[in-house]
Amino acid sequence: MLRPSVVAFGVFDGLHRGHQALIGQVVELAAREGHVASVVTFDPHPALVLSPDNAPRLIGTLEQRLEGLERLGVQQVGVLPFDELAARESATSFVERVLVGYLGTSDLVVGDDVHFGREREGDVALLVREGARHGFRVHSSPTYGAPQRFSSTAVRQSLARGELGAANEILGRPFVLRAPVVHGDARGREIGFPTANLDPAPRQQLPGLGIYAAAVRWADQPWRCGAVSVGTRPQFYADGQVLVEVHLPDYAGDLYNVVVDVAFLQRLRGEARFTSVEELVAQMTSDVAQSREVFRTFTPGASLLLG
Repeated sequence: MLRPSVVAFGVFDGLHRGHQALIGQVVELAAREGHVASVVTFDPHPALVLSPDNAPRLIGTLEQRLEGLERLGVQQVGVLPFDELAARESATSFVERVLVGYLGTSDLVVGDDVHFGREREGDVALLVREGARHGFRVHSSPTYGAPQRFSSTAVRQSLARGELGAANEILGRPFVLRAPVVHGDARGREIGFPTANLDPAPRQQLPGLGIYAAAVRWADQPWRCGAVSVGTRPQFYADGQVLVEVHLPDYAGDLYNVVVDVAFLQRLRGEARFTSVEELVAQMTSDVAQSREVFRTFTPGASLLLG
C-alpha cells in the first residue's frame, strides 16, 4: 500500500527563505502525522519550454537543489521532466496523476500565489476542490518576506546588480556557485596570484561584475578562504567575455576538472582598470587581505544548507 505523503511542488530554484519556510511546514506536518515528507520539482525550468526567450537564469544546479532538500529534511523527491507534453497537462490531470496516483498525498502545502497546469489554470481554490474530491487537505502557506516577498526572481535581480547582501538576505545564506575548474591562460600565476578558472553552466546566474570575498570547498574538503573576480579583465583583454576566477591564498594544488562550491560572502569592490600591473598587484594584495578578514567571520554551520 502506498504510504501517505505530505507534499509540496514547485521549481524551488535557490531554496530561499520562503522555500525553506514552506518546506519546513511539510517536514513538520509529515513528522506529526507519521507520513512521508515529499517534494515534487521540475527540470528543466518550465519557462525554458513555455517562454525560452524570457527564461530566467538559474540560481543553483539541480544537484544543489536536491542536496538542499535533503538537508531540510525532505524524505523523497520526485524530479518531473518539464516538456511540451507536461506544459499541456491540465491542473486536474496533474493532481490525479502525480499527487494522488504517485504520492498518495494526504496533505499538500502550497504558496498562497500558486499557479500550475495548462495555461496556469491551477490555483489554491482548484486544489481545495480537488482535495475534497480525492481526500487530501490543502495548507496555503503565507507569503514570506517584508517589504518585498522572498522570491527567486528577487535573488536573481539582486545578484545581477551586484547587490550581494540583498541576495544573501533573501537566500538566508551566502549565494553558492557550483562549477568545474578549467584551464585558463595563467595570467594570474604570472603576477603571483594563481586562480582557478570556473566554467559555470550556460544559464547560471552570476553576481554582478566585481571582486568578492568568498569561502570555497570541494569534495570532502573544509571551506577555505577565496578571493573571486567576476569580470572581463579589462587590464588584459577587450573582448568583454565574463570570467569567474578564484584565488585561494592558502592552497597550491591542482584543481583542474574538480567541481568546486564558491560561497560569495561579501562584495569588496567593482571591477576596475589599472594604469600598471604593479598597481593591479597592489590592489589584489589588498583584496586578498580583506577576503581573509571576511572569511574569519564565516560560520557555515549557521546555515543548514551550507553544512
